[in-house]
Amino acid sequence: MINGGGPRKHTIAVLVENKFGVLSRVAGLFSARGYNIESLSVGETLDPSVSRMTLVVTGDEFVIEQVTKQLHKLIDVIKVSDLTDDDHVERELMLIRVNAEPQHREEILRTADIFRAKVVDVTPVSFTLEATGDEQKLEALVELLRPMGIQELVRTGKVAIARGPKTRARKAEAPKKTRVSEDPKVIGFAD
Repeated sequence: MINGGGPRKHTIAVLVENKFGVLSRVAGLFSARGYNIESLSVGETLDPSVSRMTLVVTGDEFVIEQVTKQLHKLIDVIKVSDLTDDDHVERELMLIRVNAEPQHREEILRTADIFRAKVVDVTPVSFTLEATGDEQKLEALVELLRPMGIQELVRTGKVAIARGPKTRARKAEAPKKTRVSEDPKVIGFAD
């Protein structure tokens, strides 16, 4: 095939300057080409002036490559990485409120334990579970809890990080102290 294959899910990580309007410009590049962003997570990095966006989009190789090139041209974009074919770790968070009828309580707790989900809220009629994992794990948990009666379900977007170091680790430098003789506010002082 000329375009490198049919549409598939791509996980794209974008480092951007933490400024007003950057999210809408990045999302606009995808919507302008008719692609729906299936998942979007944004958060600060170690540097509070930089945010990281993780987007999941379905598209063919050619279109994703074109969008990636366009992202690089945006002034507030620092780096774009398509993690799809790289070795990476990805996770998603889900909160799910389930009917907790007496005959199902033990089964719900057993299922939560198997999936390493935590019970984060209990009422006389429901359990709220928190689960993290990849998309398949969360889907499997939903399917097992569906017969008990799911009241509500919310999911975050996917977050992903490449495995192993992409660059050499940098040590944080101690802030340089200004010597009194170099301080422009101090005039006529000799060391």
